[in-house]
Amino acid sequence: MSTIEITELLGDGIGPELAESVHAVADSLPANFTFLPVDWSLENREARGDDVIDEAETSMRRTKLAVKYPTVTRLRSPNALIRRRLGFSVIYRPAISIKGIHSNFKEDVNLHIVRIATGGTYDDPGQLIGKDAAVSLRMVERKPCMQAAKFAFDLARKKGLTYGDSHYSMTSSSKHTIQRVTDGLFEEVVAEVHKDYQDVQHHVELFDALLAKIIIDPSSYEVVLVLNEYGDFLSDMASGLVGSLGTGSSGNYSFDENNEIDVAMFDPAGGTAPDIAGKNLANPSAVLLSFGMLLDHVGRYDLGHALRLALLGAIEQGRSTRDLGGKLNTDEFTRVVIDEIPAHLPS
Repeated sequence: MSTIEITELLGDGIGPELAESVHAVADSLPANFTFLPVDWSLENREARGDDVIDEAETSMRRTKLAVKYPTVTRLRSPNALIRRRLGFSVIYRPAISIKGIHSNFKEDVNLHIVRIATGGTYDDPGQLIGKDAAVSLRMVERKPCMQAAKFAFDLARKKGLTYGDSHYSMTSSSKHTIQRVTDGLFEEVVAEVHKDYQDVQHHVELFDALLAKIIIDPSSYEVVLVLNEYGDFLSDMASGLVGSLGTGSSGNYSFDENNEIDVAMFDPAGGTAPDIAGKNLANPSAVLLSFGMLLDHVGRYDLGHALRLALLGAIEQGRSTRDLGGKLNTDEFTRVVIDEIPAHLPS
C-alpha cells in the first residue's frame, strides 16, 4: 500500500487540538499516511520570517498535498502568502445542510461553491486620491477564470455521475450587465470552456439575483462559480444558511502548465478560537471534512465517504460538540467518528 505524504501547516489557538483529531482519524483508516509538519504558529512565523514560508512552499511542491490549521494574522496573512507562493487560483467550499444542526433556514442546502481565488479588488489595497476620494483596481484574468471554470464543470460532471443525475448543472454568476468588461470577460471564458462540457448544463445568473434565489429555493443550484469577492460573500451566506461556520471545509488548488491540478491544500473555514484553545472543546468537524476532501482528491473516495457518513451520522444523533448542541469534547467526538467509520467502509 503506497504512502500518502501530506505537508501539515501547524497553526495557532485550537490548531494543535484539530491536528490531534486529524491524526487520530488518519491512524484509524486502512491507509498509510506520513505527515510532514511545518510550524506555522505566529511565534515561529514572526521569529523566522520568510524562511518558514519557504519551508512550507518547498514541502508542498514536493508532496502536492497539504492540510492547514487555523493561524493568527497579525501583520501578514499566512493564507495570502502561501496562496501567492503556490499560485492557488481556485477555492472550493461545499455548504451542505447537516441533520442535527439547528438552523433558522429550513430548506436543505447542497451548494458547491467554486471561487476564483485571485483578482477582483482583493489584490489591490487601493489608494487615496487627495483627501476625499479613494480608488482600487479590479483585475480579472483569463487564465484563473479558465482554470476555475474547468474545475467547476469537472466537479458538476463528477457529481452528476455520482448521483446518477444527468442534469447536474453549473451556474456562473457575476454582474456582467454592469461590470461589462471585467465580469464580461469572466462569463466569456466560462462559455468558451463549456464547449468541452456539453453534457453539463450551464446557467448564467446575476449575482444579486442569485443570492435571493438561493434563499427562496436552494435546490435549484448545485455547483456555483463566482469571482473572488462574490465567492467570499456567497460562502459566508451559505454557512449562515446551514447554521454553522464550524462545519465549513475548504480546498485550495493551483494548476500546472496543462491546467491540471498541481498542488492542493485543505483547511477548515473557521478561525483560531482563542477563547477555547487548549480546553478540549474545539469542534473538529470542519477539519475532518476537509481531510475527507483530501482523501477524495487522492483517489480514496471510499475513505472520504466513510469519514463523512460517520461524522454526519454522529451529529444527526446528537453526539456532537457543545457548539452544535451536544455534550462531547473534542477527543470524545473524534472517538465517536472513528468508531463509526468501519460501518461505512466497503466490505
